[in-house]
Amino acid sequence: MRLASFNVLHGRSLVDGTTSVERLAGACASLDADVLGLQEIDRNQARSGGVDQTAAAAERMGAAAWRFEPALVGEPGATWRAAADDDSDMPGGAGVPASAEAGYGVGLVSRLPVRAWHVIRLRAAKVRAPVAVPGGRGRFILLPDEPRVALAAEVEAPSGPLVVATTHLSFVPGWNLAQLRRVTRALAALGLPCVLLGDLNVPGRLPAAATGWRALARVKTFPAGKPSMQIDHALGHGLLPVVRAASAVELPLSDHRALVLEFI
Repeated sequence: MRLASFNVLHGRSLVDGTTSVERLAGACASLDADVLGLQEIDRNQARSGGVDQTAAAAERMGAAAWRFEPALVGEPGATWRAAADDDSDMPGGAGVPASAEAGYGVGLVSRLPVRAWHVIRLRAAKVRAPVAVPGGRGRFILLPDEPRVALAAEVEAPSGPLVVATTHLSFVPGWNLAQLRRVTRALAALGLPCVLLGDLNVPGRLPAAATGWRALARVKTFPAGKPSMQIDHALGHGLLPVVRAASAVELPLSDHRALVLEFI
């Protein structure tokens, strides 16, 4: 079994500054993941060509199931509101018209059968915090926080039922750890082995220390060109297959490398 996590920066390349759904879908397919967690993924956003990026990745991967879950509805950096349950995609994109409101959040794409989906919504912090400008050579800007969301799928893995979840947490120190603890408690309550994949905006060993979950990968993922830290993580809970290898894969888009895990 192969799991992967990728913060796609809405498909943007730092080389030419453009987005391409073909490039995004091809990059996702190249990871050859049985389940892929996506962060900073768009649905019907003008900046990314008005497409459902999760659905495009799923089609290229030959997925059995997929789902996009917005953290916010509207345009990031402009006019938006926190997403609610009514804004959720139906699994596999079924029943969501092309005219659905623009959204920004996370996605899960699975080549394994999915028997149930779960969503955990996370409030934004009430403070601004410094955020690195992609390609900005060390420049930071102060930004208000945004709501976040975690998306989990109960999949039929080769080893048995397994929860695979993805999230993209706040960049506000401390608040992201509180969000992480909330997510891991909710996932543990499902009563199944679980792997949480995502951009946690928390460096190094802190996610495992804060939650008591096992770190399944220790590789540097950010920034993509010359990684100096790990903020993209894979945490495990319960009886899981053994991780044979973990790697950070540079792809032709985003300021993050994809995190890939191979299980025995």
